[in-house]
Amino acid sequence: MRASELSKRAGLSVQQVRHYTRIGLLCPARNRRNNYHSYREADAARLVFIKKAKTLGYTLREIAEIFAESERGKSPCPLVREILEHRIADNRRKIDDMLELQKLIESALLTWNKMPDKLPDGDSVCHLIESTGAN
Repeated sequence: MRASELSKRAGLSVQQVRHYTRIGLLCPARNRRNNYHSYREADAARLVFIKKAKTLGYTLREIAEIFAESERGKSPCPLVREILEHRIADNRRKIDDMLELQKLIESALLTWNKMPDKLPDGDSVCHLIESTGAN
């Protein structure tokens, strides 16, 4: 099947199918008569896998690593778990950072709502930001 048919079946754009082909996530054969890519059912199954992996937060590079493990005849499951374990830890750090930022900006806004607006005076751009203890 051609990229357009595969994209419709998978619910992806033709550009996505072509991008995945360019970066090696899909490996279609070439039609000798017209030199078009000829995709197989296995490519459709790979697209389903790619979509599911992306939904779980895997990057295309990580998905390529997972495919490579599988193609070497190894179980990619340990890699899959390891990637998600690291992702969970990274996400928790980011959430903590965002919560700290949220507290900081809420506090700043509460303080600023009690302060008057001022015009820049040459030494000051915006006294609201300049009044914060943030570095």
